[in-house]
Amino acid sequence: MEDKIIRTEYSEIMQKSYIDYAMSVIISRALPDVRDGLKPVQRRTLYDMYELGIRYDRPYRKSARIVGDTMGKYHPHGDSSIYGALVVLAQDFKMGIPLVDGHGNFGSIEGDGAAAMRYTEARLARITQEMFLGDLDKDVVNFVPNFDETEKEPEVLPVRVPNILVNGSEGIAVGMATNIPTHNLGEVIDAVIAMIRDSHISDEKLFSMIPGPDFPTGGIIVNKSELPEIYRTGTGKIRIRGKVELEKGKGGKDRLVITEIPYTMLGANIGKFLNDVAALAETKKTTDITDISNQSSKEGIRIVIELKKGADAAYIENLLYKKTRLEDTFGVNMLAVANGRPETMSLRSVLEYHIDFQFELATRKYTSLLAKEKNKSEIQEGLIRAVDVIDLIIEILRGSKNQKMAKDCLISGVTDGINFKTAKSKKMAAALRFTPAQADAILDMRLHRLIGLELEALMEEHEKTLRNIDTYTDILNNYDSMANVIISDLKACKKQFAVPRRTRIIDADQTVFEEKKAEDIPAVFLMDRFGYARLVDEGTYEKNRDAAEAECRYVIPCMTNSRFCIFTEEGRMHILKASDVPLGKFRDKGTPVDNMCNFDSRSEVIAQVFLYEQVTGSELLFVTKKGMVKRVPGSEFDITRKTMAATKLSEGDTLAGIYIMDDSQWIVLQTRNGYLLRFPMEEIPVYKKGTLGVRGMKLSGTDQVETVHFLQNSSQEAEVGGRKVVLGRLKIGKRDSAGSKVRS
Repeated sequence: MEDKIIRTEYSEIMQKSYIDYAMSVIISRALPDVRDGLKPVQRRTLYDMYELGIRYDRPYRKSARIVGDTMGKYHPHGDSSIYGALVVLAQDFKMGIPLVDGHGNFGSIEGDGAAAMRYTEARLARITQEMFLGDLDKDVVNFVPNFDETEKEPEVLPVRVPNILVNGSEGIAVGMATNIPTHNLGEVIDAVIAMIRDSHISDEKLFSMIPGPDFPTGGIIVNKSELPEIYRTGTGKIRIRGKVELEKGKGGKDRLVITEIPYTMLGANIGKFLNDVAALAETKKTTDITDISNQSSKEGIRIVIELKKGADAAYIENLLYKKTRLEDTFGVNMLAVANGRPETMSLRSVLEYHIDFQFELATRKYTSLLAKEKNKSEIQEGLIRAVDVIDLIIEILRGSKNQKMAKDCLISGVTDGINFKTAKSKKMAAALRFTPAQADAILDMRLHRLIGLELEALMEEHEKTLRNIDTYTDILNNYDSMANVIISDLKACKKQFAVPRRTRIIDADQTVFEEKKAEDIPAVFLMDRFGYARLVDEGTYEKNRDAAEAECRYVIPCMTNSRFCIFTEEGRMHILKASDVPLGKFRDKGTPVDNMCNFDSRSEVIAQVFLYEQVTGSELLFVTKKGMVKRVPGSEFDITRKTMAATKLSEGDTLAGIYIMDDSQWIVLQTRNGYLLRFPMEEIPVYKKGTLGVRGMKLSGTDQVETVHFLQNSSQEAEVGGRKVVLGRLKIGKRDSAGSKVRS
């Protein structure tokens, strides 16, 4: 067999392959379908439980059995994704209405994971069985082949409530993500009913029925006025707070008790919140918090923060909102798959898609039921007719040689080969015209149906069938009748499964919090050559002045509310607050600068440290090891960010030094190879921080600038190659010259 070589552009193959992969993730993995609000893995898991008969009124089954069966039949993407979906479907703190009834350890609100699937058990929740899977046997949705075409699975579940709103959804696809909040089942049903009755209902009326999300963890939404715009566009940010109550403790001490948390604080974020509150006390952001304890249980959340006597509880509450995740934002992005394509939807469009889906389900359901009732009516009519001529039918059966002969006689009046007692019977038999279905029913009829009461029951059943046919025909031919049926189902669902709203919705101002400034007292900043920093008070420093200057690389008098500018050889500047530096004893080791600002000792080397006010109120001189120089106004470094690029450097260049300018008129650059260049300070231009500067000195080979001298007087000396050099006697040169070499 000859090889077939196809020549094509590589980029085209990559592009097509990536697009195919992206669409597969978007449609078949990460995003929910707007019709049933489920991702494929959730849909397949619920359908598999339905197929296995794990109903709400039957015993639980091992989760491992459900996971294995789902993976083998419908979802060949690993057991972890299936079990993860099953666990979430059973968690009442994540789902607006849980769809799975879990038995065993299915995790906790504090982030504890579920037990292994071999230990837990599950079954369908009642609402899932009745409102999600109840009509699957009525040909209401299309079934498609599974991954290996050995089974059939539903394209979508016939969900009768807007599950995409009730339970929300979150998922990350390729280039897009969805994050839909949960809503209250009763409110959503009311909105659907109102929209069925009036498709042109105003947005304002819809928003009055669905005022906002309803999170299973409760909490308080505090930007009510912004919700209508979020629902119109399908995107936006919801601000949500935890619920805080003030309780009186012993000895006149108050305590703040958090009884509801923001939905975004679920899981490990509760532990992070506790750590953040403890950090507020440790870093002296507040001295009024004496203890924090998590007393949460199965009954609900209870986080207790003990306060000092006389503490301002309102101030502490605002501090928690501002500095922790007790107030957080939920980013709404109502993205779902509609008609096979991802679409960002408004609240109205979600409801419209749902209502269209309900009418489609109802049409298919009642078309199927009508066909069944018509078939039933046909058979019932045949049986009723058969009872009237039962003696003739018995005669036909006794006179026939086989079943086919009898059936042909019943259907077409064919009497050939049948022995009749009388010619009259043969004539009557020739006039019979039962349908094939009626003939089969007559041949299968049992003798007890000839009893009088049975005949009456058959007549009553036929009348009921005729009424059903009239009802189903009316539903299919009349919009209002179909709408009433859908509304009736929704009302029954609301009555049985709706729960009271858990999340309050208000309009509250943005948290205004003015941090109480700590007392500004004199101190001294000490940092050793390893980057460990600490503050000591003035008295401690004076007692240990000599040791401090001998052991520390930087000794800077400051105030406890001062800020420092840390310049690195790589050309960056980091801001360090003195309030973040621990105030301690002289012999304390201190804290690494890495832990207190954005400086990273693994990739950066500290070049210089200045007081922030000293930098912004002066002019700085930048000198690089490749001989580039420039002066920069200190106002360039007056920033609010914690980190910035302090200067631009050419490739492979680093800073030799950063200096605060003084009134010196001369500058001397000294290189590693012993070259010195003296030139006027005025030859160095003033540039912005984002420039390279100009060349201050020509360097040969691998030589580099090592030291910079500001010439204060003619007798000033420097050590070069082991000998003293009087800088004032150096020949005056020009910037961008090579300088002169000092002979050792």
